[in-house]
Amino acid sequence: MTTLSIDVKVSFGSFGLEVAHQLAAEGITVLFGPNGSGKSTLLRTIAGLERGARGRIHYGETVWQDDGDHLFVPAHKRGVGYVFQDARLFPHLTVAGNLAYAEKRSGGRPNGLELETVVKTLELQSLMARRVTGLSGGERQRVAIARTLMTRPRLLLMDEPLSALDVRRKAEILPYIEQLPGLFDVPIIYVTHALDEVARLADRMVVLSLGRKVAEGSVNDVLERIDLGPATGRFEAGVVLNVRVAGHDREYQLTRLDHHGQTITVPYADVPEGGMVRVRIRARDVALAIEKPEGLSIRNILKGTVSDIVEEPATAYAETLVDIGNARLRARITRKSAFDLGLSRGKPVFVLIKSVSFDRRMVG
Repeated sequence: MTTLSIDVKVSFGSFGLEVAHQLAAEGITVLFGPNGSGKSTLLRTIAGLERGARGRIHYGETVWQDDGDHLFVPAHKRGVGYVFQDARLFPHLTVAGNLAYAEKRSGGRPNGLELETVVKTLELQSLMARRVTGLSGGERQRVAIARTLMTRPRLLLMDEPLSALDVRRKAEILPYIEQLPGLFDVPIIYVTHALDEVARLADRMVVLSLGRKVAEGSVNDVLERIDLGPATGRFEAGVVLNVRVAGHDREYQLTRLDHHGQTITVPYADVPEGGMVRVRIRARDVALAIEKPEGLSIRNILKGTVSDIVEEPATAYAETLVDIGNARLRARITRKSAFDLGLSRGKPVFVLIKSVSFDRRMVG
């Protein structure tokens, strides 16, 4: 397995990026953080687009930058593909022309990426003869991804590629992106500040804040950390669970998910029984009770134990972690509720889940 090793510093006036990190170049790694945290700057530094960057970058055995040896490999020689926020296609060319240009620039690097397969994967067959100026935003971004793939990169960098799209078009493109590493054996580093994209795509994540790395690890482990509120955003905070499909209720169009013996019900998901899926549960959609409630419209009530509770004295809220067995859920409740319920570490509770977002099907 190839490792990307980074130890760099970049300065822009009052802003400074300083990151030392090693990440496995496989699957999808998300660089996450609020606007201004340094995500795009770090991505551009990896790509060789920030000549003001200082430090060392190694990709496997290949040295891309080492100031100690006065070595700097320019962007076009690193074998890196870059997908920008805007598609940056050639407007005077057709879709086929854009892809042909990229393939010519690849120099024939043999990594198994063939034009026919890329076009089929991104469903571009019907668009090949069209000018890119006549495409929708989602279509243009699919073409941009295909064009980058046709440069046959060793590593694919994606800088908030969906930020200019509406919710519907974003949902259309996410499935294409998530299958790229498996189909083409190309690792992806993906920049975003949207937690829904993290939950859908990430195998692991690195969290940046004010130009520094503040967290790294699996999506599950990072998102459940209640100390990362300023970096991850409290309103969308939550966790992801990997669960197995236990069965379907065709009459009411529901799917039952099993999490280590506890059942979570979601709107019907077209996944075979026994299949693994990832679901996202936001902290604001979780309520707690010390007795099992009855007569509610909420269908998902799980047993758990409070594992941590952190009050925010300057606000009305308390962040709570509840162990439900092999995973923890976050609940954002008021400090008054925590007091009235007598919540403390080790206290048994019932977790009421008001909404569950089905994020992705998994292998298994």
